[in-house]
Amino acid sequence: MQPADGTIAGPATTLRLRRMATADIPAVMAIEHAAYDSGWPPTAFERELTTNAMARYIVLERHGGGAPGIIGFAGMWLMVDQAHVVTVAVNPAERRTGYGRLLLHALLDLAIRDAATDATLEVRVSNEAARALYRAYGFWEVGERKRYYSNGEDAVIMTTEGFDTPAFRDKYTHLEHQLAARFPDTAPRTP
Repeated sequence: MQPADGTIAGPATTLRLRRMATADIPAVMAIEHAAYDSGWPPTAFERELTTNAMARYIVLERHGGGAPGIIGFAGMWLMVDQAHVVTVAVNPAERRTGYGRLLLHALLDLAIRDAATDATLEVRVSNEAARALYRAYGFWEVGERKRYYSNGEDAVIMTTEGFDTPAFRDKYTHLEHQLAARFPDTAPRTP
């Protein structure tokens, strides 16, 4: 169908969150290399998916309109009762769309369902956009790791309060409603 202004309407875009599979590694690597100066090698992702029992990785993929395929991924380790966010990456061409928020929310949802009590992470000192996203989810800065990244940049250590606290639950529920309104056809949860 062609609108009156002459543009061609494409198929509707749908987004889907799902667990990462080894077949996703080439697409994940393309995003990893585009998003980070020095990212992980493919073998690291393969080990995470096949031998690390603590690892949980997800992808966000687009179907229909736009460029179909994986547009972001995220991962964490579940260590006893704590979730440690290892990575959240969105294709740089897709940033500022809410996709990073959708991925982080899905990770935290997995952590809560797997009985984690809180979450931690490290983030580059210079990555103010990521730090703002994490603060929106109740992470706060608790320390620093000097020269943590391969380029010598420091990392900020962030953590949440307990997932079972009223303050965290209220914030998490509020953010889930925002995501549901922004992405009505995409549940901010993974199957």
